[in-house]
Formats: sequence, C-alpha cells, structure tokens
Amino acid sequence: MKRYLAVAVATTLIAAAAATLTAQAPGWKQRIDRSTSATDPDPAGEVKFMAMAGGFHTANPQAAIFWNPKNTTSGTYTLKATFAQNQRSSHPNYLGLLFGGKDLDAATQSYTYFTVAQNGTWLVKQRSGEATKDVARGASPAVVQLDATGKATNTLEVRVAADKVDYVVNGTVVGSSPKAAVNADGIYGFRVNHALPEVMITGLSVGK
Repeated sequence: MKRYLAVAVATTLIAAAAATLTAQAPGWKQRIDRSTSATDPDPAGEVKFMAMAGGFHTANPQAAIFWNPKNTTSGTYTLKATFAQNQRSSHPNYLGLLFGGKDLDAATQSYTYFTVAQNGTWLVKQRSGEATKDVARGASPAVVQLDATGKATNTLEVRVAADKVDYVVNGTVVGSSPKAAVNADGIYGFRVNHALPEVMITGLSVGK
C-alpha cells in the first residue's frame, strides 16, 4: 500500500491558500476549492497528490488545482495531458487542464480551465478570485465515459491560435472560443473536482 503524506492547507476568509507539495511532487503547489453547497458537500478526507509513474496521482475529496510556477506559456501553443479516472465518482464531476493562470496562490487568482466529466460532457470556465463564469460547454461522443468498472481515460488539448482557442478531446475538436474570450497566457496545470477518489494524469506538455 502506498503511503501518502497529508498536505496541510491554510484557509483565509475567502479562499484556501496554496500549499507547496515538496515531498510528493517537488516544485508543485495545490489550492483547495472547498464546496459551499449544502446539497453537494465535499466527502470527508484530505486531497492527496504525488508524482507517480511518470505522471501524477490525485485523490480529491475536495476540488483542487495543481501547478508548478515554472510551467508558463504564452502566444500560440498546444497544451495537452491524459486524464485517467480510475474509480467512479458519486455523481458526474469534472477534471482537466488549467491554463492562463495568474496569482494562483493569492486572493486575486485567475485561470481558465477545460474539463470533461464521466457523463460525456465538457466545460470551459474562467475563474477570477472566487467568481467563475462559463466560456463554453457541451456534450460530445468524443468524451470517453466510464466503463462497467468505473474507469475512463481521455486526452485533452487546448490549442491556442492567433484568434481562437480550440478544445480537443481524444483528437476531436469539441468546441472553440475567440481567443479574446479567455486568458490564455500564464501558468498551466490541471484541475480535479471533488468526489474523484482515483485519478492519474500523464503526458502534461506544451508545444508551440
């Protein structure tokens, strides 16, 4: 059995502060996004994150973002990673790429995220402080849904061009937005929503 080191995360009145994950994944940080919904509370337990098998393993009772401050990109680029959900969530929850990140460990945090869920839907949102807004959303047969064992693997890409951003699942463009509609320059990483107990992320890369 693998032993995880708990990550203590300090909270402020409006947001959870970032914690450095030195032992589990050198250079990486996480920020917890606790549920405030009485009808969709966080399960018990703490977020667990570690480098594993050339990628990263997470267990997320609470939603969280993960990033390395050295991982930044701008201009035109393609961001890519593969997300394996290896255990069924209690209800559809999203996981995927974070990009255009700024001030991720401050109250002024901002980032865009492109995620998919176990029911075949996808979602692009922007966060600024504690506020979020939808950029695009939909459903696509390109999104692999959970099989009978509760597992699904999807490769996500964010393709940033001069005037638009394409959102790609398993090689298929599922949606697009004008580049002006999102913040694309900044830190990249990933986001895993709550109640996702077993996730593996591999192949996180960016190319021009």
